[in-house]
Parts: sequence; C-alpha cells; structure tokens
Amino acid sequence: MEQILADMFPPSQVPYQVIFARILGSLLMGAIIGFEREAKARPAGLKTHMLVCLAACTFAIISLESVYMKGFFDERVRIDPLRVVEAVTAGVAFLAAGTIIFARGQVQGLTTGSSLWLAGAIGLALGFGHWIIAAFAVGSALLVLAVVGWLEAEVKEEARPDFDRKAAEHPDDKTAHPRETVR
Repeated sequence: MEQILADMFPPSQVPYQVIFARILGSLLMGAIIGFEREAKARPAGLKTHMLVCLAACTFAIISLESVYMKGFFDERVRIDPLRVVEAVTAGVAFLAAGTIIFARGQVQGLTTGSSLWLAGAIGLALGFGHWIIAAFAVGSALLVLAVVGWLEAEVKEEARPDFDRKAAEHPDDKTAHPRETVR
C-alpha cells in the first residue's frame, strides 16, 4: 500500500498546493474568456475555453515536473519544456482552426479561434507559474472582446446604408425596404 501511495504522490518540484492553485486559476481564467464567447453564442464557449486553458496548464506543469523526475537524469535523455509549449500551441491552433468557417464569401469564427489560442497561452503561463502574465492577458482579452468589439460594431453600423438601417429598425415598414417590390 505504501508503494501505491508513494506512486500516487511522488516528490514534486512544485508543491501540490501550488499545482492545485495553478489548475484552479487556469479554470477561472479560461472561464472568464469563455463566458464572453458563450454570452455571444459563439461556437466555442465556456467549457471549451476552460478545458483548453486547463489542458495547457496541465501540460506545462507536467513538463516542469518531468525535468526533475528520477530516471530522466541520464545524459541520453534530453528534456526541453519548450517543446511542450510548441506542442500545445500546435494542438490548440488545430482546435481553433475548427471554429473558423468560410461561408457565403465571408470568414467567420476568427475571433473565437484566436480566443482559444489565447486560452492555451494563458494556461501555459499559469502552468509555468506566471500569474501576472496570465492576468494581464485575460484583462487584455476582455478589453479586445468587449470594448474593441463594441467599437467595431458601431463602425459597421455607421457604414451601413440608410435604407438598411431603417429596415433593421422597422422590419414591418414596407417603405424601409426599397429593394423589395410589393406584389
């Protein structure tokens, strides 16, 4: 039984309390970005962003711990935590690409794909213990998604022709739809 417990709780370079805090932090920060996407009914929302952030955090913690594992001190074994960063980046990019669609001559889902990629980066930052970087990234993401998104919508609204605006404001008014012919 002692061997089983020793295998379940091996000596850790990063204390287990810190690992737990990093994992909880990744869930929380992934949820913050994911909630914004969920509120706008985008293809990847709350759960997806939380899981991407959690997975990236877990990979980072594992890569840190593997550097100090017994049996990995042999000169034939080369451990490079940056390879984990590359693998997570490639994996999340593949997932994010799945949210991007080209339909009717328009590309959709780029912002959601980008936010997933960022969730992966935030998870990596937390897994490696860079809380401030992760917090700044989440704050910056909220600024871009909310404020810049609002400004972008305002600019698009101003650019719409007058009759399109009238049609959107008064959908039942036939005079607001000059392109439609009344039969």
